[in-house]
Amino acid sequence: MKDYLNKLRKDYSMMGMDEKDVDKDGIVQFEKWMVDAANAEVNEPNAMVLSTVDKNNHPHSRIVLLRDVSSKGFVFYTNYESDKGHEIEHQSMVALNFFWVELERQVRIEGIAEKISQVESNEYYASRPRENQLSAWASPQSKVVGSRAELEALWRETEMKWKDQIEIERPPFWGGYIVKASMIEFWQGRAGRLHDRIRYRLEKDAWAIERLGP
Repeated sequence: MKDYLNKLRKDYSMMGMDEKDVDKDGIVQFEKWMVDAANAEVNEPNAMVLSTVDKNNHPHSRIVLLRDVSSKGFVFYTNYESDKGHEIEHQSMVALNFFWVELERQVRIEGIAEKISQVESNEYYASRPRENQLSAWASPQSKVVGSRAELEALWRETEMKWKDQIEIERPPFWGGYIVKASMIEFWQGRAGRLHDRIRYRLEKDAWAIERLGP
């Protein structure tokens, strides 16, 4: 396996990035790259790694989906009683990571995660497919489940509970977080591993832009 892995090498040469050409606003620059990813038909361009830390200072990472981005931050949704929810409650500083291999690009984000308003969570929950709404109620997220059959039985019980209801209300334990970024780093792969790295750091109300060594 070591020999196989050591032979896996890809040289990046699609494009470059210069600090004089990027937008002065880190969020706007991210939105531009997200549009590029969508236009390049990247598979699930909104998929991102969310990293958190538990009460024992153990790091944990998983894939979640970005559902909104604005000048306020980056929004995703989850079960507040999941592992990630408990970890954010313990330590609100989190990290996000996007990797768009088709464009040889990566974006790293660090910031504070906070719950969004119930109104915003309600609006998003109402837009979800009914099956997804039921799953939010049925799944004991991050808890041990005895079998797939047990999980499906929980879903069927939930389906029966709401079968006469046109609208399914949002579970009180489910909703959104917004990550208010204090750092955004844009990575563009370059030949010979001499990659471009442009970092935005939020200083008061403005972004400081600097180049990092690869």
